[in-house]
Amino acid sequence: MKTRSALLLGSLSAALVAFALTSPRVVAADKVDPVADAKAFQNFFFQKFPDVKHEDFVNGPYSMNADMKRQWQEKEEFPPYEFALDAGKEMFATPFKNGKTYADCFSNGGVGIRQNYPYFDEKEGKVVTLELALNRCREANGEAPYSYVKDEMASLTAYMAFTSRGKPMDIKIPDDPRALAAFENGKRYFYTRRGQMNFSCASCHVQSPGERIRAEILAPALGILNAMPIYRSEWSGMGTTSRRFVTCNSQTRAVPLEPQSDEYRDVEYFLSYVANGLPISGPGARP
Repeated sequence: MKTRSALLLGSLSAALVAFALTSPRVVAADKVDPVADAKAFQNFFFQKFPDVKHEDFVNGPYSMNADMKRQWQEKEEFPPYEFALDAGKEMFATPFKNGKTYADCFSNGGVGIRQNYPYFDEKEGKVVTLELALNRCREANGEAPYSYVKDEMASLTAYMAFTSRGKPMDIKIPDDPRALAAFENGKRYFYTRRGQMNFSCASCHVQSPGERIRAEILAPALGILNAMPIYRSEWSGMGTTSRRFVTCNSQTRAVPLEPQSDEYRDVEYFLSYVANGLPISGPGARP
């Protein structure tokens, strides 16, 4: 009961920041300032957790607690996601029926590019995530798309994330009102309360990181996607970014959206952009 009350109320400072940054509203493109938003977002966490090294925020709940961090470091000696890395590497290199591979669909052969996703496609006028790009690659080469929430997609993205480990997130927002609108829509979704529990994404990941809800230690929103995909003990397996979004909605008793819906892609765009400069740490592992 105490935990739920803490989550609902949060700290006053967190609530004020959440309101100041993203009170839901229609904003003209010339009023959207992603650079200022990212600076404010990062500074909020840096000031709230002054003892956490900036680059450690990507380690989620393990950055919040010294004992948990030691346990995580021990776990990394025999990482539970290693099976997914091996599978993803093999899948990535295996030719499609037409003889091409995933490497033919991406710059630099798909190696070391995770930090550039998602990006805004100016021709399409929408955000393109890595998961979406992988399925478009499959379909362009005559292959059926993978589920966005199952093991195959998790393994592929795990391998691609691993090849980018340590590289700083580098998301671009072009000077295009549609890109600015996508960023603003993602920000709005992140802060909007929904579901029977009346939670927003920020209720857990801005107001209450490091606290426990049920058996889960809440991760800070800053850098939360840098570690994706992740192995979760409660899943006994890997989970994609899409799976994480769907699960979060379900846990707050909200109606999940379709994986890779515009809203989910936009919130991924927002969260990735405000983590610019922090290193890619995926694939990750969580309790």
